[in-house]
Amino acid sequence: MAIEVVNLTEADIPGAIEVIQQAFADDPYFKWVFDEDKFNKARNSDSLAARCHWGIKNAIFQVAKETKTSLTNDLDSNSKILGVSCWLPPNPPQTPETWSSYLSSWKLTLTQITNNIRYLGRGGLRTNRYWIWKERQAEAQQQLWTDLQGYYFCNIVAVSPSAQGRGVGRLLFEAVTKRADEEGRRCYLESSKDVPNVAIYRKLGFEMGLTMECRDGGDACMLYCMVRDPKTG
Repeated sequence: MAIEVVNLTEADIPGAIEVIQQAFADDPYFKWVFDEDKFNKARNSDSLAARCHWGIKNAIFQVAKETKTSLTNDLDSNSKILGVSCWLPPNPPQTPETWSSYLSSWKLTLTQITNNIRYLGRGGLRTNRYWIWKERQAEAQQQLWTDLQGYYFCNIVAVSPSAQGRGVGRLLFEAVTKRADEEGRRCYLESSKDVPNVAIYRKLGFEMGLTMECRDGGDACMLYCMVRDPKTG
């Protein structure tokens, strides 16, 4: 079967969440920021669902699916989801936030607060480590985001373990990097896993911009920040 990248729909959300949870189960950031003994998969699923609903309207949230048939190349809501990506569109610093974006962000925040109340907590999230990561992330972006056009920011890319090696990740990346090339814009990503991620991202045109350590006492997580310049020709 062929594979096609399409925009996320509400019907895709359960399958997308499953792929994200499977793909990030051994991710260094995930292991560092969540307490394994207190992790609540249902709470995490609801958090991701809220993010997906937000992303449908405010981000470039896409899924890679197998085509229904090789002849018609049709897709339906039951097509197997092989991978997921979420990119934040360029946001030039001189451009003010729209009311729609502002209200959507507040709705997302309120939904997460509701989830905290419903599940009596954050499902094992170590909030101090989350904020350490966010602070280091902000430092990295302040240093690297020098292009006034803004950057396409790869916030999530996840491939189902059963679909790895089939070029799913490349298709998800190219769906946005080709657009960035046409517009002459840079792309940016962050990863907590050096091997094999960094080498894979380099093959996709990204170069290391900054390496930072997120430390909480004796436990640390790395932050690899990479930038891709637009390609021409």
